[in-house]
Amino acid sequence: MNLTVVVALGANALVAVAKSVAAALTGSASLVAEAAHSWADTGNEVLLLVADRRSRHRPDRAHPLGYGREAYVWSMFAALGLFAFGSAVSITHGVQELVNPEPAAHFAVGYVVLAVAFCLEGVSFLQALRQVRSEARRVRRDPLEHALETSDPTLRGVFAEDAAALVGLVLAFAGLLAHQLTGSPVPDALGSIAVGLLLGVVAVVLIDRNRRFLVGEAADERLTAGALGHLCSLPEVARVTYLHLEFVGPRQVFLVASVDLEGDVVESAVAPQLRRVEAACEAVPLVRKAVVTVAGPNEPSLPLPPAAHVR
Repeated sequence: MNLTVVVALGANALVAVAKSVAAALTGSASLVAEAAHSWADTGNEVLLLVADRRSRHRPDRAHPLGYGREAYVWSMFAALGLFAFGSAVSITHGVQELVNPEPAAHFAVGYVVLAVAFCLEGVSFLQALRQVRSEARRVRRDPLEHALETSDPTLRGVFAEDAAALVGLVLAFAGLLAHQLTGSPVPDALGSIAVGLLLGVVAVVLIDRNRRFLVGEAADERLTAGALGHLCSLPEVARVTYLHLEFVGPRQVFLVASVDLEGDVVESAVAPQLRRVEAACEAVPLVRKAVVTVAGPNEPSLPLPPAAHVR
């Protein structure tokens, strides 16, 4: 089970209950938006757990490349939920408050709940940040770049939602404080709309990333370079003329290559050599399936770049 998602689920569930109580006591539009945000995040974490679990199913006859893409399907549902139940609800409530403003009360309760929520959300975010940084160091990426580019949608989802939650809490605090200082509910309503817009942007980014992986996203240059270097290092391979790697799940790729075999191989020995090359490729944990064919005599070789890391 994904520890990062479990921590986020626990934190969001506690925060959602606390924000709901505070929103009911204070009548703050910003706190209502934050409560909707946290309930949406809680539901999303459940979907991300489902995504993580289902994507780990082993390949079978019906799905020879495995079930890795299930992660993107369920993560897409989570992103759509964030948009519908987080962003839309927050913006709608903020607009309603602008049209029919209502004064808030018990501001101290709101501040306490926001402070507790910030601590809990911070713990969840730090857990996600540690995992992002650890993976980013291995692939020599900036942490933010890795969070956006990683093939693991559950890590990206938790990281993005927790970061948005912390920013949303600051916006809600500003709206609540301005409501108390001015006596006008307008800043509070604007805070609710701002939280909704923030969630909308995050949801759209997550939806787009999952869409790309569902359609079929090719591996980046660093991963392709690493695979090319591995192929060229095999004793059976003289050169590589074609190489394609496509993600079929979190940290899972489908490899297709054309190679020129070493020596003047007789026809009866070609298939066994190709199977050995495929087995050597599939021995790499990242490679779910490899299909290698014989290159044509006049096909140009792919240039061998420096060794690269994988994501």
